[in-house]
Amino acid sequence: MKPILAFDVNETLLDMGSLDPLFQQLFKDKTARQQWFSQFIQNAFVTLITDAYQPFGQIAIAALEMLAERKDIKLKEKDILRIVDGIKNMPPHPEVPNALKRLKYAGFQMVTLTNSTEEVGRTQIKNAGLDEYFEAILSADTVKKLKPAKEAYIFAAKQLGVQTNDLMLVASHAWDIAGALNAGCAAAFISRSGAVLDPLTSKPQIIGKNLQDVADKIINLQ
Repeated sequence: MKPILAFDVNETLLDMGSLDPLFQQLFKDKTARQQWFSQFIQNAFVTLITDAYQPFGQIAIAALEMLAERKDIKLKEKDILRIVDGIKNMPPHPEVPNALKRLKYAGFQMVTLTNSTEEVGRTQIKNAGLDEYFEAILSADTVKKLKPAKEAYIFAAKQLGVQTNDLMLVASHAWDIAGALNAGCAAAFISRSGAVLDPLTSKPQIIGKNLQDVADKIINLQ
């Protein structure tokens, strides 16, 4: 039986680098977007560790406010709205559409599993022109437990009527891979932009430099 492929969205499918010019314009720093995303993920993990759930979008805005405060910059509401709009309109990485097409042609069932709300996830996938490849847009927000919490992956499996070991998470974040493996899923890691795995966690079945590479290896497993 082929695994159901569950794709992370931000960075895995969609190119967050498209936000860099806007962040550089607002923060006068070419590394501002990376700084913001690191703070964003740190804040998300704090909500998990302290069991103090917050919607992913609110965590994103809080991280923006923290970055602005560190840089002594006053963000206007319109600036935040521009960033939010940019997040909803990120393009796919160049190889993604063809890789998804090949996986669909090979008979794989595919969904997305994002920490963003379902509404934002649907908007992102539609605006990126990828909606034809996915039968469901799933959000960890639904169970108020963001990835890499085990509950997020268990939720996805239940929604699809399968066990977690029937899922293969595809992601470019080491923490997401670790969470999926901990929940009993298979996993495929995209080592995009020099991303590396955590040496303290289990290793995924598949590692590739981009989604085309990962898709080749998934198809060859069958």
